[in-house]
Amino acid sequence: MCTFLRDWLLRQPRLVPLEAVPAGSAEARRRFPGLDHGATLDEITVVGDAGQVYRGPAAWVVTLWALREHRPLAHRLSTPAGARLARGAVLAAAKWRGAQWHGGRPGPGQWGGRVYRRADGWAYDPGADWTHTAPGCADGTCAPR
Repeated sequence: MCTFLRDWLLRQPRLVPLEAVPAGSAEARRRFPGLDHGATLDEITVVGDAGQVYRGPAAWVVTLWALREHRPLAHRLSTPAGARLARGAVLAAAKWRGAQWHGGRPGPGQWGGRVYRRADGWAYDPGADWTHTAPGCADGTCAPR
């Protein structure tokens, strides 16, 4: 999650305690050993006090539910139609954040702009967007299908 949003969340009056733990960090791995830490780098992940795991739009809804002034919105977004709206809002926020990068270089306090690679062959490069290289084809020698 970007630092701007994290800081905003932590400034909000809460009905439920929130604690931001950097995705993929040593602290996250220590506290949540059973969590798929690679997936936490792909989308927001929320771990509840009883070990519930929420990802993507559901994680945003749960996060809003914890905030005093946004709980009514969380209830509206918890419906199937609301979940689609939440997903659209998350994608719009991600697009806005991407537009804040200047030539693939982050501004002050933003992500460092390195290429992020997933095990399934997908990679994100801020200068080139998402790309896919089929497993076993990283050196470009794959046989055509």
